[in-house]
Amino acid sequence: MFTPQLIERFSKLETPFYYYDLELLNRTLHAIKKHAPSQSHVHYALKANAHPKVLNHIQQAGLGADCVSGNEIQRAVDCGFRADNIVFAGVGKSDKEIELALGHNILCFNVESIPELNVINDIAAKLGKTAGIALRVNPNVDAFTHKYITTGLEENKFGINPYEFDAVMDAMSKLKNLKFMGLHFHVGSQITDLSVFRNLCARANEINKWFTQKGLFSKHINVGGGLGINYKEPDRQAIVDFESYFGIFSQLLQLQTGQEMHFELGRAVVAQCGSLISRVLYVKEGINTHFTILDAGMTELIRPALYQAYHKIENLNAASVIADKRYDVVGPICESSDCFGKAVELPLTKRGDLIAIRSAGAYGEVMSNRYNLRDAVQSIF
Repeated sequence: MFTPQLIERFSKLETPFYYYDLELLNRTLHAIKKHAPSQSHVHYALKANAHPKVLNHIQQAGLGADCVSGNEIQRAVDCGFRADNIVFAGVGKSDKEIELALGHNILCFNVESIPELNVINDIAAKLGKTAGIALRVNPNVDAFTHKYITTGLEENKFGINPYEFDAVMDAMSKLKNLKFMGLHFHVGSQITDLSVFRNLCARANEINKWFTQKGLFSKHINVGGGLGINYKEPDRQAIVDFESYFGIFSQLLQLQTGQEMHFELGRAVVAQCGSLISRVLYVKEGINTHFTILDAGMTELIRPALYQAYHKIENLNAASVIADKRYDVVGPICESSDCFGKAVELPLTKRGDLIAIRSAGAYGEVMSNRYNLRDAVQSIF
């Protein structure tokens, strides 16, 4: 991925920064379009990466937008996404955000509770609008992933549970400024066990049938996203197996006449095209532990501190590719959790070496912050 010419370019730039490989992004988008089922719509989840240049490529590929805040809706519109291809998710939409979404005439709201149905209906009535809504249903499917990114179990804050279905049906019959458009499911993130999606199809089929029998027909069956990537070997699997992923839904999701599939992919679209590039400030030798201290920290990439997430770490300047030593690779932030990896095998590393932290295109720059009054991280392409 990193040619000598690219490394030479990096060496002249101030670090840390994010590097995005737009050629890889475009190949990923091509694979999505190639393998997505007919009669399906793919919405890109802006929460993964909302850089305008990245969004422009995704929009030009014809994907819609999945947003979880009013500012994400505005960013999507500003980057050329059609409003009628934008969905608005999130468990805590504010009145201001709902008004903004209605003002743009977005496709639909993914609604997560009965109180939210009432609020959207009232605001739509005030504005003389009809709001398209999909019910985010909690299917109680275990994603077998980190507890912070599992969203489809009964104890999670997300979604409407089956014991609320009758009450939802009653509410929908009374709320005249809502237009029912479908059902929405999302069970978690960084899912690499595809059997999770098979289980989701089984539950979605049951729930879809229940609502249809009750007289509420779903035009959209939105199965969310959550498809994981290979963090261990990013070059071996730079583009995930979209063919197998989409194939599960083509085979197992039982659509009725007039229904269409919707997907909301984020990480699988952008993660592998981004890397955080940093410099070694110091190598600190200890008795049992050796530290490589970088100029990037948890302010630039918080996933390892927040989720104990793994990212492959590479020394771009080392002459040898053979691992000579184990280092704890850490940042400069005044927190012990500011660590990118422990006992990382690297070639002999020295001050000034360029370090690449891979697979950082999703939930990297978008989650960066200014703690310790750090400079805002920059991006190059």
